[in-house]
Amino acid sequence: MSELITKRSQADFRLQLFATVSAVSLLATAMSQSKAEEVDRPTVWVELGGQLSGLQGEQEVYAPSFVALTPPDFTPPQKAEKAPRYGFDETAALTFQPKNSDWMFSASIRYGRTSSNERVHHQTYPDPYIVHGTVIRTNDPTPSFSTFTTLPFAARFTDASVKQHESRTILDFQVGKDVGLGLFGRSATSSVEFGVRFAQFTSKSQVDLKEDPDFHFSAYTQTFVIPPRSSRPGRTIYLQSVSQAFHSYVGHLEADRSFQGIGPSIAWQSSIPVVGHPENGELRFDWGVNAAVLFGRQKALVQHQEAGYYGYGTFYQYRNQISHHSTHHIRSRAVTIPNVGGFAGLSFRYSNAKIALGYRADFFFGAMDGGIDTRKTYDRGFYGPFASISIGLGG
Repeated sequence: MSELITKRSQADFRLQLFATVSAVSLLATAMSQSKAEEVDRPTVWVELGGQLSGLQGEQEVYAPSFVALTPPDFTPPQKAEKAPRYGFDETAALTFQPKNSDWMFSASIRYGRTSSNERVHHQTYPDPYIVHGTVIRTNDPTPSFSTFTTLPFAARFTDASVKQHESRTILDFQVGKDVGLGLFGRSATSSVEFGVRFAQFTSKSQVDLKEDPDFHFSAYTQTFVIPPRSSRPGRTIYLQSVSQAFHSYVGHLEADRSFQGIGPSIAWQSSIPVVGHPENGELRFDWGVNAAVLFGRQKALVQHQEAGYYGYGTFYQYRNQISHHSTHHIRSRAVTIPNVGGFAGLSFRYSNAKIALGYRADFFFGAMDGGIDTRKTYDRGFYGPFASISIGLGG
């Protein structure tokens, strides 16, 4: 009996010893894998990229009263005032994630600028006018004719020259936490970030409009009766005279507009593996959304002037000013601007490198005062395809 108990005790001891050794081995393996993963995971990521941005940035069109006189067969000069539609943005970001931590700290900047120089010109070229003269003598019923050419003083035309320049700067400082490891499947990640967003937008416009909408020749006949003299017979002269009348208008506008604001932001980002493994290369689907409320100041400095002239003459040109108008506006207002955005794309990743391609959009509602004589708010938006490359450092 004692031998049986001894054998059972020895068997139980060997079983416990085997279980203990196995548990220690598994724990040591897991720790070593964890340490290896911790060593392999970079603690700092540096990202550089760019985006071809479509721009949403309208403003009030400068249309002085004389543009209503533009001939219907001419190109309206306001067409030159369309805001730029595309631009290029440069981006950079720095992310730090300490070892043994799900917390991340990041700072990023996005800067872009766009310029345009547009001109619309439409003109008719009037032909010289042939002036006719007729002379009838009292002793000779056969009239004699003469002609001469009158050159035009001006022409119908419309001309618009528009220069525009815009710039945008967006800074983000965020603290995030991985809240969903495996939320959308094994190896998927999901993080929520809170922070501060700063945005600054500037816009400068210069518009020059010139127009002569109604140049024309106007012919009429003058009659001159010359009585006879001792040596010359009497004559009746019918002379066609031509006058030239036209209106000339000019308009000029300069506008400097800006918005600068800062406020709290929140963002959610997620990434799902599609195929591959990080060590040998992995393709992932990434997406995210962001929102912010910016508190800042909206400014507009707008000045414009216009003048009208009346020209006329038969052989000599005369030009009189008939109108002149000049205004100067300075506006500044504290505003609260909501901002929403998002992105979606694919990224190809190694353990310490990443290349990403996708589409991103950001909209700032009512950010700019685009009015001329009165305040009118317009949205600012930036959307389009982007590409970036990231390098991981440390570990």
